[in-house]
Amino acid sequence: MSAVDQDEHFMRQALSLAREAYDAGEVPVGALVVLGQKVIGKGYNQCERLNDCTAHAEMIALTAAQHFLGAKVLNECTIYVSLEPCAMCAGALAWAQIGRLVYGAADNKKGYTVFSHQMLHPKTQLKSSLMEQESTDLMKQFFKRLRTNE
Repeated sequence: MSAVDQDEHFMRQALSLAREAYDAGEVPVGALVVLGQKVIGKGYNQCERLNDCTAHAEMIALTAAQHFLGAKVLNECTIYVSLEPCAMCAGALAWAQIGRLVYGAADNKKGYTVFSHQMLHPKTQLKSSLMEQESTDLMKQFFKRLRTNE
């Protein structure tokens, strides 16, 4: 599988997790951590369910991956996220020294790049806008549904 195919394959899985969040009434963000070809951590937003503002998809996926490896450093891993990480999640990715970040849609209101492009670990490779339209459409559907159900 080529690198492009691999990225699309895992981003589809992140989007599937985002749809699970959507179905659960959560902001639709999904994330998974991959080492080589193996998913070692995954999650979707669960802030409402857990009544926890830190229960973001990335945080859940990072914790699962770190438990799987028995280590806090994930410098050989890639995290795939359907939405640009917020400042909190970017900070956690920096502390984990994630090797690579791939995300779909930009978050022009709360994404980490609104605050600083330098929040990630200096060695983290970045790929943005992968399957951006799918991620954006899911977010728009969610907030439209939220507004019409109030």
